[in-house]
Amino acid sequence: MSDKVAVFDTTLRDGEQAAGTRLGRREKLTIARQLAVLNVDIIEAGYPGSSPEDAEAVQSIAAEITGPAICALSRAIPVDIEACGRALARSRRPRIHTGIGASEIHIAGKFVDARYGKDLAGKKVTILRMAVEAVKLARQEAPTDK
Repeated sequence: MSDKVAVFDTTLRDGEQAAGTRLGRREKLTIARQLAVLNVDIIEAGYPGSSPEDAEAVQSIAAEITGPAICALSRAIPVDIEACGRALARSRRPRIHTGIGASEIHIAGKFVDARYGKDLAGKKVTILRMAVEAVKLARQEAPTDK
């Protein structure tokens, strides 16, 4: 086990969730430059699937910032993961952060459609399969061996 602690900064994505906060491409790029100066290991640059503006911001950061890995957030669905891949295409160290709600509360609220399964057990199997497929696609879209 390594003694290294990796700093994963979410300011550019999670920081926007504060009421009244909106970071544009220029603001995100300015902050990303400073995070690189601080030697942050991973910068979560945004959620490209949320808007064309956020995709453009992630793309700009991925093209310019060297040193830190540049990460983009996605839901565990192909359209989001592919948007991340396009936004990270010029990154030297791309990373996709994908997630899926798997608690019973999430399943009850987000996976109500019968296509996910007829009961809780069936839905859990589907969600696990979706998660595995999402990780496989993310690895293709943001290869670590560039």
